[in-house]
Amino acid sequence: MTTTVLAAGNHFIHPDLFRRAVHEAAGDAPLDVRELRFDWPHTPFGPVAEVIEASGSEDEMIEALQGVEIYVTEHGPLTERILAHCPDLKLFCTSRGGPVNANVEAATRHGVAVCYAPGRNATATAEHTLTLMLAAARGVGDTHTDLRRGVWRGDYYDYDNCGIEIDGATVGLIGFGAIGSRVARVLAAMGAEVLVHDPYVRPEALAGLAEQVPLDALLRRSRIVSLHARVTEETRGMIGREEIAAMPRGAILVNCARGALLDYDAVCDALDSGQLSGAGFDVFPKEPLPAGSRLLTAPGVVLTPHIAGGSQEVAHKAARIVAAEVGRYLRGEPLVHCANPGVFPAR
Repeated sequence: MTTTVLAAGNHFIHPDLFRRAVHEAAGDAPLDVRELRFDWPHTPFGPVAEVIEASGSEDEMIEALQGVEIYVTEHGPLTERILAHCPDLKLFCTSRGGPVNANVEAATRHGVAVCYAPGRNATATAEHTLTLMLAAARGVGDTHTDLRRGVWRGDYYDYDNCGIEIDGATVGLIGFGAIGSRVARVLAAMGAEVLVHDPYVRPEALAGLAEQVPLDALLRRSRIVSLHARVTEETRGMIGREEIAAMPRGAILVNCARGALLDYDAVCDALDSGQLSGAGFDVFPKEPLPAGSRLLTAPGVVLTPHIAGGSQEVAHKAARIVAAEVGRYLRGEPLVHCANPGVFPAR
């Protein structure tokens, strides 16, 4: 019996990439793979009904999912209304790090398993974090801008304007998951003293690599602080004026995690006053970054438009991770990265 699959990709993970990964994971299982392409990232994602960070519309998906058993996507929505109108659907796989574009509770009620792709962009984001960290530490943002304007600023060699080296610096990482741990390994190899604040990290994971410390100690001791936490009720706005003031004067702050972790007005004030000498940001409280944002004119800032997790390798990794779940489903094996595992016990 042929299983019908919808591969709903975009300009990052092409539908054909999903299709080829699914066919490889399915082996000899007969598949009818339909393709759909969203316009992301040329058209930003956003809320669709009750889910966030999604592309397309409910009507579009309801039409595309008729007769479909497996729905593989990156940003395609899975809402209560879609589920109610697509009775053949049994498996939803999003190639995101978490199922933010799926109503998991509604999927559970409708008997649809929801899978995702944790760790898909850990390497890319860790490398981008280090890029911003090094750029902020050496003033690359401002010197680059000056040169593009035809201004040669020799005064950047003044002692007070010079950047700092990673070798010998104390760097604090808030969060030690798949990304933070990779950043820590590179920093340690470069000669940094690495501090970590993460209430969930196992001591053995830090052995010989980093020191676990309370947040106040990390802020007080670190010349560079990088955020790697998830957004929860406890972490939302966790770095504000008080925390920035606790850092050494001239410290550097980096955020490639989520904009909601940080008070950006407090950051701009600290950059203007010299409390922070530099910063590197890939995420913001509102995206795209508004034209009047203070970050666009604050000194010492290196900015990128939420691209830390984007690499060609990530697209292939993400497709393979969700395709592997499709293969397990077809073989009746337990799903590995499933948000509601009780829906589909191994056959």
